[in-house]
Amino acid sequence: MTKATKLTSVHTLPRNPGMPLDMGLIDGIRINRSAVERRAATIGTRRSVKKAWQAAWLLRAVSCIDLTTLAGDDTPGNVIRLCAKARQPVRQDLLESMGVGDMHLTTGAICVYHNLIETAVRALEGSGIPVAAVSTGFPAGQIPLELKIAQIEGAVALGAKEIDIVISRGLVHTGNWQALYEEVAAFRKACGESHMKTILATGELGTLTHVAKASHVCMMAGADFIKTSTGKESVNATLPVSLVMIRAIREYHEKTGYKIGYKPAGGIRKAKEALTYLSLIKEELGDAWLHADLFRFGASSLLADIERQLEHYVTGRYSAGYRHPMG
Repeated sequence: MTKATKLTSVHTLPRNPGMPLDMGLIDGIRINRSAVERRAATIGTRRSVKKAWQAAWLLRAVSCIDLTTLAGDDTPGNVIRLCAKARQPVRQDLLESMGVGDMHLTTGAICVYHNLIETAVRALEGSGIPVAAVSTGFPAGQIPLELKIAQIEGAVALGAKEIDIVISRGLVHTGNWQALYEEVAAFRKACGESHMKTILATGELGTLTHVAKASHVCMMAGADFIKTSTGKESVNATLPVSLVMIRAIREYHEKTGYKIGYKPAGGIRKAKEALTYLSLIKEELGDAWLHADLFRFGASSLLADIERQLEHYVTGRYSAGYRHPMG
């Protein structure tokens, strides 16, 4: 591998200002599930990257990880440790062996609960790594609107540069697209300069048509990213859902000229899966989306498997999993 510079490129693009709700477009959306599933089934089989190319793609994946801890037993110590891993996600000796020791590799962000924002901000000071905070009654979103907005404003005041909000899924099931648009637009206003990642909780939306419609409504309301899942649903990121959301992003870009980011979250644990998602992004959206300002993985254990695969690339041997902790 050749020398490389820092991979992360966070928030350098013009932000999506949103647009008026276009109900003509929303009403006309119909998704053919069988066709989507057939296309999704081919993604992992038609492309294969090996050796140095695979190592390079895995380094790219690392730079796009939102290293996440959203557990009930989170402590400041856990978050400080995770932030240290975000600063140095891959062992320096492995990077040196690959000839990229000077690339200043970091993860895309750290994602935590509201009460640990200050801890993460202090631990990441000077690194350029943003803190993302889950908000709006995450994960269920079943609290009043005024409390959701207060949570966002509080997270921004504490230093969160990215806010992961959850939509009210009931508005999707009842087809109340106007109310969903107004809710997300209010969240975007509360975020101010902090970027808003809009979680659809696709595993609870029922149909791919609902996923597509919700994706478009959220982008029209000003979402900077659309994200599959909270990671707490019984079904999280899947390739069919990702294909629908990515094509919605492509259509929005063609219509408005604004690039919206995409974040699959929940259940992506293996390096091979990360490569499949990167291939999907490259095929459907192009190389411009293969950077942290437009693509993220919501993950924690994924990093451990990527580092293990990189060690295999360097040494030819697989190490024990316990040698590569989550963070």
